[in-house]
Amino acid sequence: MKLLKHLANLGYGSRKDVQWLFREGRISNAAGEVLYADDPLDHDAVRVDGEPLDPPPGMLLMLHKPVDYTCSTKDRGRVVYDLLPPRYRLRSPALSTVGRLDRDTSGLLLLTDDGQLLHRIIAPKSKLPKVYLATLADDLRGDEGAVFASGTLMLEGEKTPLLPARLEVLGPRSARLTLHEGRYHQVRRMFAAVGNHVAALHRERVGGLALDDLPAGEWRMLGEGDREQLFAT
Repeated sequence: MKLLKHLANLGYGSRKDVQWLFREGRISNAAGEVLYADDPLDHDAVRVDGEPLDPPPGMLLMLHKPVDYTCSTKDRGRVVYDLLPPRYRLRSPALSTVGRLDRDTSGLLLLTDDGQLLHRIIAPKSKLPKVYLATLADDLRGDEGAVFASGTLMLEGEKTPLLPARLEVLGPRSARLTLHEGRYHQVRRMFAAVGNHVAALHRERVGGLALDDLPAGEWRMLGEGDREQLFAT
């Protein structure tokens, strides 16, 4: 692949925009020597305005999604991509969320441009645990844990019962729920099925990855060690 096309695919602009960067002498190698559009591609050695390139295709990142942000690229309101460098929205292959968190749910959200990795994470057979902290509108009645663990709970409008889920009661109106699937608005619908309402929802963990001390609205790139930890469950 030509250097010019590579930079365009990383979101640094259209090919015309990137050509302009070359003409301005803003593309160089690690030694500060100016590069040209037809120079050989060596990703790790290329600099734009003196800064190393963004990761090549195959990247995976973790975002602490705040409430009031959506995972859609078409929403007119605030979207999770607003929290990332603007050029990340222009990457090819596209950077996609790994599943979705609705507008009113905060917490751990993964994004990747690796289609195979995305499929591996969300595929039903992976059964990666997803851990949510739920704050409820009403007191727990006491039998929710048994209902969720039964493997027989059927959500409204569905034809297949839910997989067993584990409920940890943290307080009268607070609970931690571990799922091994990802159906539409699943946590909210599960509590609705037992006569309660989720007032606030936060995803703490996906697989072996947790947010730890990552502040709301912040993100970090994940390396090979993180990927291994993701599937180490």
